[in-house]
Amino acid sequence: MNNASLSKGYEPQNVEDRWLRFWDEAKTFTPDPDSDKDPFSIVIPPPNVTGTLHMGHALNLTLQDVLCRYKRQQGYNVLWVPGTDHAGIATQNVVEKALAREGTSREELGREKFVDRVWEWKQEYGDKILNQIQRMGASVDWSRLRFTMDDGLSRAVREVFVRLYEQGLIYQGDYIINWCPRCQTALADLEVEHEDMDGGLYHLRYPVVDGDQEIIIATTRPETMLGDTAVAVHPEDERYAQLIGREVELPLVGRKIPVIADPYVDREFGTGCLKVTPAHDPNDFELGNAHGLEFIRVIDENGRMAPEAGEAYAGMDRFQCRRQVVQDLKDQGFLIKQEPYRHKVGQCYRCQTVIEPAVSTQWFVATSTLAAKAKAAVDRGDTRIFPANWKNLYDEWLDTIRDWCISRQIWWGHRIPAWTCRDCGRLIVAREDPDRCPSCQGSDLVQDEDVLDTWFSSALWPFSTLGWPDETRDLRAFYPTSVLVTGFDIIFFWVARMMMMGLEFMDEVPFRHVYIHALVRDEDGRKMSKSTGNVIDPLDMIDRYGADALRFTLAVFAAMGRDIKLSESRIEGYKHFINKIWNAARFALMNLDQDVPALNREDVSGFSHRYILHELEQVKKQVSRALDSYHFNQAAQTLYRFVWHTYCDWYLEMIKNELSSQDPAARSRAQTCLLHSLSEILILLHPFIPFVSQEIWSHLPVREEENLAAAAFPALHPESEDPALGEDMEFFQGVVVSIRNIRSELNIAPSTKLEVLVQAEGRPAAFLEEQQEVICTLARLQSLTVQPEVVPPQAVASAVVQGCEVYVPLEGIVDFESELARLDKQLAKIDKDMQGLGKKLENENFVAKAPAEVVDKERSRLKELREKREKLAELQGRLQQCVA
Repeated sequence: MNNASLSKGYEPQNVEDRWLRFWDEAKTFTPDPDSDKDPFSIVIPPPNVTGTLHMGHALNLTLQDVLCRYKRQQGYNVLWVPGTDHAGIATQNVVEKALAREGTSREELGREKFVDRVWEWKQEYGDKILNQIQRMGASVDWSRLRFTMDDGLSRAVREVFVRLYEQGLIYQGDYIINWCPRCQTALADLEVEHEDMDGGLYHLRYPVVDGDQEIIIATTRPETMLGDTAVAVHPEDERYAQLIGREVELPLVGRKIPVIADPYVDREFGTGCLKVTPAHDPNDFELGNAHGLEFIRVIDENGRMAPEAGEAYAGMDRFQCRRQVVQDLKDQGFLIKQEPYRHKVGQCYRCQTVIEPAVSTQWFVATSTLAAKAKAAVDRGDTRIFPANWKNLYDEWLDTIRDWCISRQIWWGHRIPAWTCRDCGRLIVAREDPDRCPSCQGSDLVQDEDVLDTWFSSALWPFSTLGWPDETRDLRAFYPTSVLVTGFDIIFFWVARMMMMGLEFMDEVPFRHVYIHALVRDEDGRKMSKSTGNVIDPLDMIDRYGADALRFTLAVFAAMGRDIKLSESRIEGYKHFINKIWNAARFALMNLDQDVPALNREDVSGFSHRYILHELEQVKKQVSRALDSYHFNQAAQTLYRFVWHTYCDWYLEMIKNELSSQDPAARSRAQTCLLHSLSEILILLHPFIPFVSQEIWSHLPVREEENLAAAAFPALHPESEDPALGEDMEFFQGVVVSIRNIRSELNIAPSTKLEVLVQAEGRPAAFLEEQQEVICTLARLQSLTVQPEVVPPQAVASAVVQGCEVYVPLEGIVDFESELARLDKQLAKIDKDMQGLGKKLENENFVAKAPAEVVDKERSRLKELREKREKLAELQGRLQQCVA
């Protein structure tokens, strides 16, 4: 391509699709499992097939892509496996809503036709999230795309289920589960979201049988009392010691139930007495089993009262029943008092329906042994968690884990491979669908109606996606994976379960590192939600500012362990950074010949070139250290500062004279270093901003590799490092900036050429003499005179830079009277503003009643005014000395 073909402005929409196609056609991200390179592998956290890209996805994808592109540069054989999750409950809900709009339902269709409809939906809409992932520039290997319901993964799921069943680690039994009356399915504990809700605390009187005593219990769910089978007290609670072993009469029902003692009871809560409803509370369930209590289920699967609740309440909605029970208790004298009470209430994570704990026959994974292995692996350091503080939460959950309910009462998902023989009643769990009962040879077999929890198949993701249970080349090459990048909200849902399954079936951890990224919040630190109206759509941001601007913004704020406060203005700000790089590249390309010679470090001369090569060495080391330790923000900020300030603001300005020099040797020297530094910068930036870096790269006149994504990370060259260069540059910048500041403070026009005197001797003087031409260009000087002794004129502005005095003569340059008059006017206005703000902040009513952020803002403004006044007063004093 011709250098001049780099357009005036960077337009991402003209670039991104083209390079996505290029990388795909070149199979850039498709590794060879037989390669002798060291492997680096990541499995993408599979988004729901129903999903659309949100900012959490965008952050997760950006960080993973930075790692993958960086590791390719380092020479690793990188595999990043993409895929989607079938999202059982969510997908079924989507299709059921579509059916409802058509005037039908899944029940009318029947199971087989309904599942066919879900597959049709998946084929038509399921790739939406994948296309959006591609728009982010994710360098995944699309040839290895997986779906949790594809044939290979389905075979893996069945194999795992059967093996765990054969080992006694999967069992079927009655257990208290979380039931969603809306979704009509059991939910794992982790699928229940607990929200603070306003409710009531009801104090009820339970009369003691054969006596004139009574027990007062406090409950938030009076409707469940209809299923009470005991009252529990603490065995050391002296208030109730004489009642243990006796019976009380259950109000409204008349059933006699025992008073039991158990240390589980909290003596400080309520009255210290606990109503026990084993069929409708997980803790009561444990008490019921421990004390051999009766289990009476009074709320059915639809959230309505069951016949066991009694004729007066059967068929009522559970919340309607609550109101009726409270009224009846009040009317019959059993309600002592009720008071407002705010407490956490479990809701379905999909539809926000209040869940109903209920005893049900379900399938479970016995997790205690598996959990112990998963915890020990992290304790040993086989897997490391970043940031390390998340390990505490991981350990705590594994220490208190309950058996995992894996059956779901829906139709979309991996159907449980269990059949019951109607002839002899035998339960058959098999890898292949059986046609006969192995016991009686009967053929009347009925498969279990339930499907597996979606997270069951996701727990196998690191090895099932690589071809397990077959011993594939991918599995040998890329398992265990190198790092998992995910959000803290699925440490339990996914990370811990993958650890358990990986260790059980591969005898090896599924990943060496786990990097837990934080949340993306709005600019005020609030969680993004549609109801709040503060959602920032990543696709909208890509349309407006390009994928690179969004990616770099997320990376630069991705500090380990700290939430990201995001706003559109920040993304727009980093779009300016992308434009800065583009404009710097345009300048470079306009000043580069087609046959620029390669850099020979031994021949590099000139302060500016030696300095930029020195700085590049520092940047390469800093970026590597940061990415190796998952400090994405540090790597991005290092590149931002270097490219914007060091490279664009200083280096490019310093070499302009050389690039336009009539001396071919000087011009060639400048071009060589310019091309080399720009090339290395593009490689360093590429993991963060792949599109714009590749587009610029494709216009470079000399490059060994057309595909920037395949270019090697710049080699380190210690011979280019020289700390003295950094010290010299600090001195150089100090001189130039001090002159610029004087010019700015005194409103001296840029077109006015200044004659500057510097009092310096020895090495500083020699350095300034050497850089005289460049300093004059950057500071817009007529001349720069360096002497060991300087007698400054009366009208002069000065500054001290590293012990050297810089003088700017002002006679004939500055109109002192006008300038002093302008300063008087500015100072008067500042004094007036400060007086007004001071009175406002002295007003106790304002400070007490105004929002804290408003008061803080006014105090900050007053502080800024004081600082500004000090600077202006200092300048006024210097000017007055000039005219004295």
